[in-house]
Amino acid sequence: MPHLLDVDHVVRKFGGLTAVNDVSLHLDKHELVALIGPNGAGKTTLFNLLTGMVQVTSGKINLQVDDQNYDLTHKSAVQIADLGLSRTFQNIRLFKDLTVMDNVLTAMTNEYKENFLTTVFRLPSFYKTEKEMKEAAQKLLAIFDLTDNEQTLAKNLPYGTQRRLEIVRALATHPQILFLDEPAAGMNPEETADLTNLIKYIQKEFQITVLLIEHDMSLVMNLAERIYVLDQGEILATGSPEEIKANPKVVEAYLGEGDD
Repeated sequence: MPHLLDVDHVVRKFGGLTAVNDVSLHLDKHELVALIGPNGAGKTTLFNLLTGMVQVTSGKINLQVDDQNYDLTHKSAVQIADLGLSRTFQNIRLFKDLTVMDNVLTAMTNEYKENFLTTVFRLPSFYKTEKEMKEAAQKLLAIFDLTDNEQTLAKNLPYGTQRRLEIVRALATHPQILFLDEPAAGMNPEETADLTNLIKYIQKEFQITVLLIEHDMSLVMNLAERIYVLDQGEILATGSPEEIKANPKVVEAYLGEGDD
């Protein structure tokens, strides 16, 4: 069976620097996969390539959905989002001066679209679409315990709640694949534990594939079914959490060698 996403010998160069070098990996439907590696390994650059934020220098990225094949290699971020790939960012990128509700509604415009005349003249279909969008957004906010914050400005939310809202906004696009870039960054242990349970819930409830970048190894080992290790822009190893923990190359390059 073809993979949901195939990344085939992808390279990204910035001038004389090769940030991603000959990377091949795959994701299957409903998998939860982690991408780990030291700072500067090229993890976020790879995410940017997969979501169209940056274009590949060479190689190919392919998506297979419902027996339909899509070459993502040179598509824009908007085109890729429309095909069901959504992401969060290492540095939270909410619309800080918009409410929680409006942050979610902005993400739904890829699915709920009205033509120019309908919008300008506020035809009945405009109000019907607006009502459907708000109801869908309220359902998502309720699932993630954000109903009471519906009219709160995003910038006034606690840090952990902002992280949660960013994930909700990504889910509002109804993705096939959700890319989470260091979702636990800046969180305390209690928030990280809550996030771990949330990601498990998302994968099971929404039946989507999740690829996450994360430095918190306890979170990674508790969540991931498979792990890719990136080092200096190249795939150093891949395998189950148990295989990665036992891989001497990974221990030396990233996890660190303990006294015992």
